[in-house]
Amino acid sequence: MSILGIVIFLLIGGMAFWMLLFLMGFILPFWITLGVFEKMKPTRIFEEEEA
Repeated sequence: MSILGIVIFLLIGGMAFWMLLFLMGFILPFWITLGVFEKMKPTRIFEEEEA
């Protein structure tokens, strides 16, 4: 029964590791790039009110 606990612990730890690797390698740069492009987008000074 002790082996099963160790296996489950390593399985959950491995899944967490790969999820963090995915987040740091893909999602974080994607999020930063979207933020940069949003800041670079020209803004309208005089916005027209839509009625």
